[in-house]
Amino acid sequence: MTLSLIAMTSFAGCDEERANTNTNTTATPLNQHISAYDNNIEYMGRVSKSDPKQVQFTYPGVSIITSFTGTSLAMEVKPGSGYFMVELDNQTPFKVLASEKDSVIILSESLENCTHNVRIMYAQEGYWQRPAFRGLLIDKEAKTIKPGNIPSRRMEFIGNSITCGYGVEATSPNVGFTYDTENHYYTYAAITARELNAQELVVARSGIGIYKNYGGPIEGSAGFTMPDKYELTLFTDQAVTEDMEKWDHSLYRPDIVCLNLGTNDTSLDTYDTALLKEAYAKFVKHLRQTYPNAKIVLLCGSMMGGKALEDCKKVLDEVASESDDEQVYRFNFTPHNGSLGYGADWHPSIRQQRKMADELIPFVKEIMGW
Repeated sequence: MTLSLIAMTSFAGCDEERANTNTNTTATPLNQHISAYDNNIEYMGRVSKSDPKQVQFTYPGVSIITSFTGTSLAMEVKPGSGYFMVELDNQTPFKVLASEKDSVIILSESLENCTHNVRIMYAQEGYWQRPAFRGLLIDKEAKTIKPGNIPSRRMEFIGNSITCGYGVEATSPNVGFTYDTENHYYTYAAITARELNAQELVVARSGIGIYKNYGGPIEGSAGFTMPDKYELTLFTDQAVTEDMEKWDHSLYRPDIVCLNLGTNDTSLDTYDTALLKEAYAKFVKHLRQTYPNAKIVLLCGSMMGGKALEDCKKVLDEVASESDDEQVYRFNFTPHNGSLGYGADWHPSIRQQRKMADELIPFVKEIMGW
């Protein structure tokens, strides 16, 4: 296996009440492998456990969470898995890359010899990379511990490139998409979940719509929209077949589902509002059947403008009001105008995503009583 010194932190510290009296900070060899199926590792998001040697995923925001003792930590992944964000204890989060040459990435060395908490979030879309987590490496005498910081609140976000974090780290709208600038960690969805102390499950893909994907024909992108793909554990660009792994919804029951689609449906001003409304109403009904007790919020924005925005808002208002479901809500983000900058291809910048979260958080607090 290839060892990559992608990122390191020092002296991340420990919670005082959990600290070991031995505070030796001399790094020890990372020679104990912890399986991806270790009982003390928790996963947040849709993951596949069909392969006994690794845990697979494709959606952004999937997180690997555990606690561990010792002075060092590394992660083993499938080479070419892409970018991850790492939160270690209370330190500043940092980004690491699993390139085609990397299978082991050192996350930290020379920590205090005590108990540490770590969350590793997949930062990008992985439908091309097919990323996989193969375990952790810790010190010889160290151990993993069941994490005690998993929130009881549960949120689900269904969306497109805005929810994925497409181009959020770019500094100009005139650059195209690269995985270097996509980062779900900085999206309205991830920020909202963190600040409301909630778990987050993400089902999102750039370019996807509810009846028509970006640039698709006005009659729709049959077989390739979010309702077509929603039941799959792993996203695929291929048509859905019977042998594809289906997600078990009993593994995660959200308290609230935030649905942000419509931007791609109305792309290039070629769309049919009747078809958009029909598909939205049908999908909302499916979500209600899947989650009988969850609140469902139909979001709109923030990339849309003009007639497309007004048409989409009208459709969502009608879907919500005609559903006869008092637990279906509507919420509109403020359209972005460039005052907070743009990400790649005119997508929301980090500051715009922050504003979206600031708008959504009080709304969620109010309807959830959080």
